[in-house]
Amino acid sequence: MSSTSQVRGRIDALLDENSFIEIGSRVTARNTDFNQNAEQTPSDGVVTGYGVIDGNLVYVYAQDASVLGGSIGEMHARKITRLYELAMKTGAPVIALIDSAGLRLQEGVDALQAFGGIYLSQVNASGVVPQITAVFGNCGGGLSVLSALSDFTLMENKARLFLNSPNALDGNYTEKCNTASADFQSGDAGTVDFVGDEGEILAQIRQLVSFLPSNNEADDAQIECTDDLNRVCDGLDGAAADPAVFFTMISDNGEFFEAKKAYAKDMVTGFIRLNGQTVGAVGNRTALFDENGEKKETFDAVLSAKGAEKAADFVKFCDAFDIPVLSVTDVNGFKACMCNEKRLPRALASLTAAFAGATVPKINLVAGKAYGSAAVIMNSQALGADITIAWPDAQIGTMAADAAAKILCAGDAAGQAQCAKAYAEAQTDVTGAARRGYVDEIVEPADTRKYIIGALEMLYTKRDDRPAKKHSAV
Repeated sequence: MSSTSQVRGRIDALLDENSFIEIGSRVTARNTDFNQNAEQTPSDGVVTGYGVIDGNLVYVYAQDASVLGGSIGEMHARKITRLYELAMKTGAPVIALIDSAGLRLQEGVDALQAFGGIYLSQVNASGVVPQITAVFGNCGGGLSVLSALSDFTLMENKARLFLNSPNALDGNYTEKCNTASADFQSGDAGTVDFVGDEGEILAQIRQLVSFLPSNNEADDAQIECTDDLNRVCDGLDGAAADPAVFFTMISDNGEFFEAKKAYAKDMVTGFIRLNGQTVGAVGNRTALFDENGEKKETFDAVLSAKGAEKAADFVKFCDAFDIPVLSVTDVNGFKACMCNEKRLPRALASLTAAFAGATVPKINLVAGKAYGSAAVIMNSQALGADITIAWPDAQIGTMAADAAAKILCAGDAAGQAQCAKAYAEAQTDVTGAARRGYVDEIVEPADTRKYIIGALEMLYTKRDDRPAKKHSAV
């Protein structure tokens, strides 16, 4: 199969059958330097157009590596910015299928100037229409910024995504650490949400689009619910250690789209549906279960820099597109290591600002421990959570009772046990927080789904006015 046929095959596989309409098919390069007029550049190396996914309008551009390596020239870039103009006018997502050698050197500053126009279009579209990028071949140099400006990035197993190639990094080379690989970009860098083969990526894009609204003013991220709204979720308390399992269990028909699955595994982010409505889900993870329910990994109940950054970005996206946020809290502090100490305060500030600044409906479930300022940061009532619920065995307070007793009864080693018991009853037992109004309701784990659905219905018409300002600086 030729590259051109492959590009069009990708588009056809992505969109509903026979729905793609191409725009700008006759556009070619107009630069003649370096004998470029002798080169044929059909569509100038990028196929652009629109179609539908499950009947919903989307715009797509797909780079063609058979035309000058899919390099970005002046007209190539203008076709993409033209697509963004239409997407902004009609309020529909933009999907990029990337395979490019980079900027077209023969066109010099013309290519550079036009390429900058893509950046500008993406920034202007951010928070207005969803942007999804899938990397199928090369995406290097400045193109990696293009993917990072997208809301979601998917990557084929054998594709390459990099700012600087592995061999350009001092002391590194591809065989030592392939920083351009899908594994590195998804697991270490956190720039990629999903990795798979071509068919899996296209299927994931279709599923992702089904969860998202068309734009920031659309009310179309809802489908008819075919699940029981009052379904009892037995065994939910045993799944709470792994929010990916928890979210799957409470979601309509068990559908959960996890974002950045391989990155910062101590924090889980993704989309679920409750009563047909898309909900952004965020949760602290203390265990990673395999498909058989066995523990593969364990994590401390702490906030890490990577986990906080991952959650903050996700919450900001949900707020921009009016998607309600559900958080599951099980945290007792912050990760203590030199690397986190360098980044964690700023990351925590970003997460705090994301939760506090979000005006969408916000629901927090305390499923385990909620200690100290880490618990405050995780979408607490103090930061503006609209509804806070907790399970009967949840613990909420400044710190664990035994730790508090060592401070309060420091000179009385024999009395520390009694002190810890008294502190637990007065300060960390969930009923204490409920008596003070910091928890709205204590619910049984099995009833969690129906209670959250009821809260979302109540919050459907929520309005939250904030002080006038240009934007937050955090």
